[in-house]
Amino acid sequence: MLKAGVLGAGHLGKIHLKLLNQSENYTLVGFYDASPEVRATVSEQFGYTAFDSEEALIEACDVVDIVTPSTYHYAGAEKAIKAGKHVFIEKPIANDLEEAEKILALAQEHNIKGQVGHVERFNPAFMAVSEMIDTPMFIETHRLAEFNPRGTDVPVVLDLMIHDIDAILSVVKSKVKKVTASGVSVISETPDIANARIEFENGCVANLTASRISMKNMRKSRFFQKDAYISVDFLEKKVEVVKMKDAPENPDDFAMILQNAEGVKKQIYFDNPEVPGNNAILDELNAFAKAIKENTTPIVSLQDGTEALRVAKMVIADF
Repeated sequence: MLKAGVLGAGHLGKIHLKLLNQSENYTLVGFYDASPEVRATVSEQFGYTAFDSEEALIEACDVVDIVTPSTYHYAGAEKAIKAGKHVFIEKPIANDLEEAEKILALAQEHNIKGQVGHVERFNPAFMAVSEMIDTPMFIETHRLAEFNPRGTDVPVVLDLMIHDIDAILSVVKSKVKKVTASGVSVISETPDIANARIEFENGCVANLTASRISMKNMRKSRFFQKDAYISVDFLEKKVEVVKMKDAPENPDDFAMILQNAEGVKKQIYFDNPEVPGNNAILDELNAFAKAIKENTTPIVSLQDGTEALRVAKMVIADF
């Protein structure tokens, strides 16, 4: 069992504390929060051990789970890595690219494992079809949320869109060629609505929309590739897969057949895999424990987190 501690006991930090305490892969040693009031309240309410300093918590751990605001990610990661501790860092990996690159370099220097909390990679709907997504050429995503003051200290790109950026980068095996974007601030000091067009060197184009002032919640992505259309509903945990194959010479009466202008006939069929229920945050934490124990690369590596942040910053820079 890996001894784990949590830095930051806010809304998400409390969720991580609960799940680490439940996991069969970790022993929860406790947490640290910069607020004495939060430390006292969380300790009294849930019974978790509150440490008086970051350093004391880090010393007691094998794995440090960093769930502080992103402006403090680098400081916590630096202390943990220099102490030889593995780090799980909530998304985004850091506040800026310079800090992310420093985290990468420190991790390599001290030979530690690191994973970034891009939890949608562990969404069961995405996991059910991710291996079916093969060289997509057009991707469309919509991530819309009702207004919540929590998270509005950063642009909607870092708050919401970065989830889709990371998922797209994981399936498009090509470098980003060009980014064009627009963003609008409605109620926050930073953009609340954003749209981005990402062009890749292999010709793939991704169109991403994110909003945190919508009337309803939506988290959908659509992937278009040769002979297939794949839709992922991250919110409802549903998938839709529509494929085309060469039509048989004698199709049955219920077969859906399309014929193009050249006379080529294709049969449409549905291949919708089962989507099992899961707790994505627990799964990502357990996957990190597995990577540490088996000495493998984490599913969402520090490099992945850095690349997602790099593209997100390209989007923001084009506003």
